[in-house]
Amino acid sequence: MDVLILIGSKNDLSEIEGCVQLLKKFDVSFELHITSAHRTPKRTMEIVESAEKNGTKVIIAAAGMSAHLPGIVSALTVLPVIGVPLNASALNGLDSLLSIVQMPTGIPVGTTAIGKSGASNAAILAVSILAICDSSLTQKLKKYRKEMEESVIKADSELDAGYSSI
Repeated sequence: MDVLILIGSKNDLSEIEGCVQLLKKFDVSFELHITSAHRTPKRTMEIVESAEKNGTKVIIAAAGMSAHLPGIVSALTVLPVIGVPLNASALNGLDSLLSIVQMPTGIPVGTTAIGKSGASNAAILAVSILAICDSSLTQKLKKYRKEMEESVIKADSELDAGYSSI
């Protein structure tokens, strides 16, 4: 497995759906587990240790509220960890973002935007990391970016004339 995705709660599944779909689009192997830094710390440690032994190359950890999961995971491994802050509190994910991004020196967590866009970007970042040693993934990333470019250009060309005149 190339990528391990960890979420703290079943409620987080809808937030990381874009991440899962993008990894599938790029044919990147992954596993998804629900584990909590607070409620199941031993399980979290076992999953991370197992992933390292099984050849996992990147870990994506998504969490809301205090969002300790990405930091705990990073403390348990030297693999790259991408943290995805989720909007799970009255603070609209800002608490999660600050918790993940403010890691102490020596225990880094790459951090994406809050919520669904952050989860999708975590997948793209994981694919980019994997593409360093995989030219077929590099080509897929280039194709993906070209498709995004073409979709913007197409949308612009389809604009109603009333929108384009000032």
